[in-house]
Amino acid sequence: MTHIKICGLHGAEHALVAASAGADYLGMIFAKSRRRVSLEQARLIVESVHRLEHPPKAVGVFANSPASEVNRIAHSCRLDRVQLSGDETYEYCLEIAYPLIKVIHISAASTSEEILSKIAEGYRIMAGKEIMFLLDSLGRNAYGGTGESFDWQLAKKVSAHFPVIIAGGLTPLNVGELIREVHPLGVDVSSGVESDYQKDSAKILAFIKAVNAADFTR
Repeated sequence: MTHIKICGLHGAEHALVAASAGADYLGMIFAKSRRRVSLEQARLIVESVHRLEHPPKAVGVFANSPASEVNRIAHSCRLDRVQLSGDETYEYCLEIAYPLIKVIHISAASTSEEILSKIAEGYRIMAGKEIMFLLDSLGRNAYGGTGESFDWQLAKKVSAHFPVIIAGGLTPLNVGELIREVHPLGVDVSSGVESDYQKDSAKILAFIKAVNAADFTR
């Protein structure tokens, strides 16, 4: 089954909608972003879903923050995973005390060979530490959440060798096609389940339904 991550959450209402519909991961952004949450907002989200029988994993998204600060926030907000979306090295990753999601940014110049090499290097350096890799579009002024897709054929080549999560430009309308074509470990969405820059419960439900339908038919 394809893992589902709903990212950029601000409040318990949409977090509970996503969790109840079957999301595996809930993402809260602590990096510079219009979707950035306070520690209090993050704690409320985590507390709300922890009351569920099968709560999804809480993920904190960071970019180029000191490792000590990342660990402090993760502990304070009871996060399950840390997502690193900046330019963090693998040596930096070793300083994080939580399971990781490491973002690899995809540009128009990226090649599958380059990406596969980065992932292989990560597994080698991070041996013994739980880590997942996420492919996302590289924005001009942002490390993610751009709503822009990248070449799915490139993602397909990478996915044939390593389990990866795919982000960038996904919506309820196209995520099923991605899953059937690329066969990723998981999918990650933020702007694709928003209306007027706010999370939309109907779109969250439609996205999760589309993922489940694609899993059933592929």
